[in-house]
Amino acid sequence: MIRSMHNINRRQFAGALAGAGILANTKISSAAATDSAGFKLGVASYSLRKFSRTQAIEMVKQLKTPYISIKEFHLPSSASLEETARGRKEFDDAGLIVLSGGVISFPKDDEADIRRKFEYAKAARFPMITCMPTAKTLPTVEKMVKEFDIRMALHNHGKSDKNFPSPQDALKAVRDLDPRCGLCIDVGHTAEIGVDVVESIRLAGSRLFDVHVKDTSNLTHEETQVPVGEGQMPIPAIFRELKKLNYRGGVMLEYEVDENDPLPGMAKSFAYMRGVVAGMQA
Repeated sequence: MIRSMHNINRRQFAGALAGAGILANTKISSAAATDSAGFKLGVASYSLRKFSRTQAIEMVKQLKTPYISIKEFHLPSSASLEETARGRKEFDDAGLIVLSGGVISFPKDDEADIRRKFEYAKAARFPMITCMPTAKTLPTVEKMVKEFDIRMALHNHGKSDKNFPSPQDALKAVRDLDPRCGLCIDVGHTAEIGVDVVESIRLAGSRLFDVHVKDTSNLTHEETQVPVGEGQMPIPAIFRELKKLNYRGGVMLEYEVDENDPLPGMAKSFAYMRGVVAGMQA
């Protein structure tokens, strides 16, 4: 399994991946680019927060998906705009398709601060950001969405979120905003507060821009994460509802456990999700 990868060289890194049983041709197949049944199964790079940008890129490639949502660990917002653009190019050169950046927080009712984060998103060429505004900052975030023409997906954050804990709270907030403002439904945070995940997806409709998928052994405790398919999350029902919506956004694996050795669990998660989607096609 992959251990202490921060200081290993490329050959050792490849050997570690092979030891995890998932090393194959590093070229992403054209079949993966469309993925099964039109679903964009991808990776929220928060899953790989303990690894460098170079390592994270290689790990996503081993999962045989081109789709990624970039967290700040792998493209720091504190860097210059030029450095941000160069960092983004590394993802492009690797053949990855960046669907979004985030989650980006907007806690300060400060237009200059919000603008700076949108300038970062523009330099990173994010077509969309997943974000956590407050009720006070949301109007300014919408203003920047219009100015920069970058979509935003409001991310619900469950028990710890004083603003928009459920997708229904987020939907109410964006319902009358610019059509480029929508939702990122985090299924784990949704379930932990006792809200029906499948119903939340149905209600979101065309305002659903992104999904963060995970599984838990106890639906009311988001911290009990396990590989997708090994817990209680209604994954098949989630995919069926997404298909009914003709959903075309990302279904991004956010694997928050095993942070020092996440790839085996992530590989299991992708295998299960691909199996579910394949079963839907049969």
